[in-house]
Order: sequence, then structure tokens, then C-alpha cells
Amino acid sequence: MSDPGVVGRLRAAGCVFAEEEAEMLTATAAGPAELDLMVERRASGLPLEHVLGWADFAGLRVEVDGGVFVPRRRTEFLVGRAVELARPGAVCVDLCCGSGAAGAVLLAEVEGVEVHASDIEPAAVRCARRNVEPRGGRVYEGDLFAPLPRELRGRVGVLIANVPYVPTGEIGLLPPEARDHEPHVTLDGGTDGLDVMRRVAAEAPEWLAPGGHLLVETSERQADTALAVMSAVGLTPRVDTSEEWWATIVVATAP
Repeated sequence: MSDPGVVGRLRAAGCVFAEEEAEMLTATAAGPAELDLMVERRASGLPLEHVLGWADFAGLRVEVDGGVFVPRRRTEFLVGRAVELARPGAVCVDLCCGSGAAGAVLLAEVEGVEVHASDIEPAAVRCARRNVEPRGGRVYEGDLFAPLPRELRGRVGVLIANVPYVPTGEIGLLPPEARDHEPHVTLDGGTDGLDVMRRVAAEAPEWLAPGGHLLVETSERQADTALAVMSAVGLTPRVDTSEEWWATIVVATAP
């Protein structure tokens, strides 16, 4: 049962799911002093996952450090599709990996899969290494494909690119938890939100194996443009949506 005092403090701070959060904070804290500090940090606006030090993602407890992009629940739809498409032993790449949540799920769910992940943010790379490498994957620091081993070219069966897709002009409209506590490089997708996706699409055909798949998350209003971008580089794209997860993804397949 949640401590009414903790629930009240969280509710006063505007936490919509105060009772659930109070239970998670209480279960994680080592004692009353740490609980008090955690509640104070959460009430100040820090994302719950940064306060806890972990996120529940697709059934895994994924470590999430402060200043690292928090894996969104809707992204479970994207990763679920990737798991369905990845064959046992497939080579998989997770670009813009953040905490490494997607790569960790692939390693947990697909037999013998080979996972390589990259991110440009040093803090994200340190975090992802703790989530991915104990499960057998590799994490690299650098911009998109740049740090990946060259021998992966033409061998990637599943390429997840959870790129930033918020238009620059809309960053200020995001909830404070994201706007103030996550690196803007993980959010800002340029003028129309698709700048990073275009860069990924341009290089993807060199890395995908025949019949390999590129999966990206986007918004419903960006989907038509994303389809055109994928088609222009020779991939065959489709849009998948989920009302349950309020998610839109593009799955593009190499010839």
C-alpha cells in the first residue's frame, strides 16, 4: 500500500499516476531518507525513470541514467515488430540507441541474434553498454552508422533507427520532463522532424542484407513523407499503426 504522504506530495506536484509512482519509488528506495530524496527529485520535475534509475520496457528492467533519453512505452510497438522480423541468428543494428532498450529486447527475445548499437551521446553509450553488452551485444559511440564495423555492410537483417522526429519549432511544446531533462539531440528532428531519418534512409541500402528491414518510428502526419523518402532510396516501405500504443512506424524492406 502506498504511503499517503508520498502520494500527496506527488499529486501536489502534478503527477497524474501518483499512487503507482509512490509504490515504485517506495519499492526502489533503500530507506526513508532515500525515499524522501527520490520523492523530492520527482516532484521537482525529473522523469520518473531518471529518479528510479530504470524503466520497465517490453518486460525488461532497463537501466536509465539521468540525462539519457527515456524509452517510450509506444516504442514497444516498434521493437515488437523488429522481434517478429528478426530471424534466429540475424544481424541487427540499433541506431540512436539511447539506453539500449531495443537492442536489449532483441537479445532477450530472438535466439542467437547479433546486436550492434550506436549513439552519439556519451552518457547514452555508457548506459546502453550496461543494458546490451551483458546480454551479448556491442555498443559504439558515434554518429549513426559511422562507428559500426565495416564488415556489417550488406549483412543487416533488421535495422532499428529510433531517430528524433520532433520538428525543431515544436520542442518547446513537449512536456517539461522531456524538454528540460533529455538531450535535445535525441528529440530534435529538424524543420519537418525528418532530417535524421533522411540520413539513415540514404545509407540504409548499403547496410541492409537482401530482404532486410529498416524500422523507424514517426508521427501519423509525417508518415506519407517518410514513405516517399524510403521509396526514393529503393526500399519498399509500409506504414504500421497501433491505436493501443498510439504509435506509427514505417517498415522499409530492401530488395
